[in-house]
Amino acid sequence: MNLDNPKLFSLAGAVARREALRAAGKRVVLTNGVFDLLHTGHLYYLQQARALGDALFIALNADASVRALKGPTRPVQSEEQRAYALAALACVDAVFIFRTPRLDAEIRALRPDVYTKAGDYTLEKLDAGERTALQAVRAEIRFMSFLPGFSTTNLIAKIKAAGEI
Repeated sequence: MNLDNPKLFSLAGAVARREALRAAGKRVVLTNGVFDLLHTGHLYYLQQARALGDALFIALNADASVRALKGPTRPVQSEEQRAYALAALACVDAVFIFRTPRLDAEIRALRPDVYTKAGDYTLEKLDAGERTALQAVRAEIRFMSFLPGFSTTNLIAKIKAAGEI
């Protein structure tokens, strides 16, 4: 099934969109992640991130990188499905799928004003190459408060348990 998703861009398309926003004097926030099963923790985080600028761009991990990070049973939803769900959110302005192990080149191309990660990250936990790219483009790095009790792994376990009842 081909899902019509006007907020899903190639990297080149995302860069063009970003440049149009820059020309209009708008601040762009960038975050990245898997976003496999959207839950309250994700929604809380994305709304907080969007409040830091005029537009929120999401770099979404491709399916292969999700398997490498999370194991062979993930993602639960395909990259196309995850991108569609994210794009349906009012707080999200653009989504692009990245297929590289790290986001260095994408950060350098997009030159976001702000880069956010959830509160379980610290500056030391960021990949050194990504941190260097963020510093090179002078992006403000923000760690958003973490909403405890919400995780995709826990949600999957809860769904499995519910199926056994």
